[in-house]
Amino acid sequence: MAQELKKYWQNYIDGQWVDGVDGERIAIENPATAEHIADVARATQADVDLAVAAARRCYNSRELYNMRPTNRGILMFEIARHLTEMADEIALAECLDNGKTLTGGRNEALAAARYFTYYGGLADKLEGRMIPLGADYVDYTIPSPFGVSAQIVPWNFPLQIAARSVACALATANTVVLKSPELSPLSTYFIAEACHRAGVPKGAVNILCGFGHDCGAYLSAHPDVDHIVFTGSLKTGQSILRAAAERVLPCVMELGGKSAGILFKDADVDQAINSSAAGIFSNAGQVCSAQSRLIVPTSLHDQVIEKLVAKVASLSIGPGIEEHNITPVISGPQADKIDGMCLAALQAGAEAATGGGRAEGMAGHFIKPTVFTNLTPDMTIAREEVFGPVLSILTYDDPEEALTIANGTDYGLCAGVYTRDLATAHWAADRLVAGQVFVNEWFAGGIETPFGGTKRSGYGREKGQEALLNYVQTKNVGIRITDGGGGRPGG
Repeated sequence: MAQELKKYWQNYIDGQWVDGVDGERIAIENPATAEHIADVARATQADVDLAVAAARRCYNSRELYNMRPTNRGILMFEIARHLTEMADEIALAECLDNGKTLTGGRNEALAAARYFTYYGGLADKLEGRMIPLGADYVDYTIPSPFGVSAQIVPWNFPLQIAARSVACALATANTVVLKSPELSPLSTYFIAEACHRAGVPKGAVNILCGFGHDCGAYLSAHPDVDHIVFTGSLKTGQSILRAAAERVLPCVMELGGKSAGILFKDADVDQAINSSAAGIFSNAGQVCSAQSRLIVPTSLHDQVIEKLVAKVASLSIGPGIEEHNITPVISGPQADKIDGMCLAALQAGAEAATGGGRAEGMAGHFIKPTVFTNLTPDMTIAREEVFGPVLSILTYDDPEEALTIANGTDYGLCAGVYTRDLATAHWAADRLVAGQVFVNEWFAGGIETPFGGTKRSGYGREKGQEALLNYVQTKNVGIRITDGGGGRPGG
């Protein structure tokens, strides 16, 4: 693989690659080295206006809507084919601007392609229904698109998260204006390139990069947007919801979590340790659905800590391009935030069984894989999202207590259960307040399984067939087919 990256990236608006109206650029750095690697055209309000206008023209033309759904699906299969062909280029971009390994970056490309094939296959299977009203009437429903969908994606998995919402929008004949994350925007542009190569109608998909405070805020409050999809922090999500409330816009909100796995006494401890490590240390812990807490029986605490420390010792820290286990966090400010939370935890009485903050002596933004113990559930480190490779260990003496601890945060995105007993698994899964519950494997599931939160983790579902229902609204058509007298039609 040639280790070269394009130095300047433009926005994609109305089927064309364009500079920002103001001519400004955003500098992109490699989080593994803190070195400047590329620039992207900065989108501001004028660019958002152009993109929304293009999306509106395309939607109003009904080109996507009038297309046979099976042909929309074929178009999406073409997008997937081009993404697959560009997988090596995407892997390099994900590695250099996001910090992922090359293997991880390639997997992102293939996952993005899979979203387009999955939802392309569903494009002709979203059906309405007939409602019987008697002999004189025909009544039916239509799953109708909202219109222009504004989509704002985060920096941790920008390509995959963009793909899942763009694919749902196209499958249901909505048009899209997507704001990529200013910290790691490069991979999202490959969706635009794939759409361009596949012949997607101009204006159907527009992708631009700008800062959240102006570009993102303006997009979410734009008077010609009909629908909002957001993945990111709770605070930003609340700001977007306030803007959406002014115009009564439907939203899909995925706002992070503080997900817990419960280890029961009968569990395979070694398997639970490996699963927990994958759940918190993958992508340097920068995963909304990360297993950031592990709740263990008091009697197993020492054994679990010993095995976790040994597991962490086997993990290497370094740049993703060298295929290390612990890759960098996205930026200096993010590393500072995580380091500060670790320090605050230590000051509050927590103990770091291993790790405990920034990895010193490295050029990039690296955090040591960390396991905190001697915690109480009310500590900030055990309640608030860290978004880094930091695992909090909590103990319990009674299974009901474990559930109380697991459910005792403001979030409810994911939860996990480690047990050999099916009855225990079912009992706990039924009582855990979370949108998705994993049993004996964190991240079990896939593109086919619905994903989304409860409580302050948000609402709406991405992934799976259920996601399409967030991109349409039901239109009812009632037809009286007889004359006013109620008799049979004339001959």
